[in-house]
Amino acid sequence: MKWFVAVSGNIGSGKSTITTLLSEKLGWRPYYEIVDENPYLPDFYADMPRWSFHLQVFFLSKRFQHHQAITSSPGSVIQDRTIYEDAEIFARNLYLQGLMDERDFRNYSELFNTMTPFLHPPDLVIYLRASVPTLLDRIRRRARGYEQSIPRDYLAQLNERYEEWTERFSLCPILTVDADRLELNNLDALVAEMQANLPSLFPLTER
Repeated sequence: MKWFVAVSGNIGSGKSTITTLLSEKLGWRPYYEIVDENPYLPDFYADMPRWSFHLQVFFLSKRFQHHQAITSSPGSVIQDRTIYEDAEIFARNLYLQGLMDERDFRNYSELFNTMTPFLHPPDLVIYLRASVPTLLDRIRRRARGYEQSIPRDYLAQLNERYEEWTERFSLCPILTVDADRLELNNLDALVAEMQANLPSLFPLTER
């Protein structure tokens, strides 16, 4: 059986780490968010209104490419952040906060909506819910220079968008995990919770 699971969450919530650890534990292929190779991120954090549209279109393009690769992959996969978050959380938040103008947001949304019919949604989304202090601490410890100036309010706004999104997202089940207390050295607990909530997606024979 082939499964497509995505790990979602705010900046610094631990998505990449959980993607790596689960892929190793379950023997699934990981797909990571394009971060270090993204040419817009440093400029974006220095001037969000100037670069928000460019950044979001870049992420949308790369995530769509990943989606196509995931669909054609013969085995089970786990993805670091979904294309839905790009549009419904990050781009939406930039627009609501006045960091992306209405013209650009409308153009971006039309592009996303054109892509949507071609997307195969995940079988499961794991949402890593993390408090702002946890996010700031993890961002500080991973020491990406351009991230150190991310405002606390920006992370808080994204958390609000995530809570709204998880309430209305209906394309697949969402498993919410307390990322503040998640033990990275004990993923058996996480896998057991996934099995308890969605046994049909994670039969014991697949472990």
